[in-house]
Amino acid sequence: MNTYCLFCQTQRCKVIAQLLQVMGIEEAFSPQIIRRQRKKGANVEVSYDLLPGYVFFYTEEEILDPRFFYGIDGIIRRVGRSDEGWQLQGADREFSLQLLERHGRVGTQRVFQEGEQVVLTDPLFLGCQGRVTRVDYRKMRARVDFVFNEMDCHTWIAIEDVDPSTETP
Repeated sequence: MNTYCLFCQTQRCKVIAQLLQVMGIEEAFSPQIIRRQRKKGANVEVSYDLLPGYVFFYTEEEILDPRFFYGIDGIIRRVGRSDEGWQLQGADREFSLQLLERHGRVGTQRVFQEGEQVVLTDPLFLGCQGRVTRVDYRKMRARVDFVFNEMDCHTWIAIEDVDPSTETP
């Protein structure tokens, strides 16, 4: 399975993923994460972009010709290296394959307290290290900063539990 990623205009990610599937790509999505929010006095779970601006897609055939993407409004650039055929490699590839297993949807995650280094416990993020930079106790979620594709990224995840037995390296 060939794994690819595009960096796109954030508001166009879902449309780009749908267009790729219409063009014959087996699977394409902008990964989503479930967040807890308060609406009308109740905590509800709402789906948001996990990595805003990124579209992952998977195909059996290699896509080397950049003309494949011509005419798709909102694509900024391909993620990866040209000498590797623009395919994701190493930890990024493993991450994308785990996203594929979940069809691009990630549930709530566990985190530590604000300012602490953490290791995310969900299998998708297994081994992913980051730092909690903000905690919203009212909505029961936290912002975790981490590295993806050699770039600093962040995402808001739900606070499920504080596990003091998990150690960070």
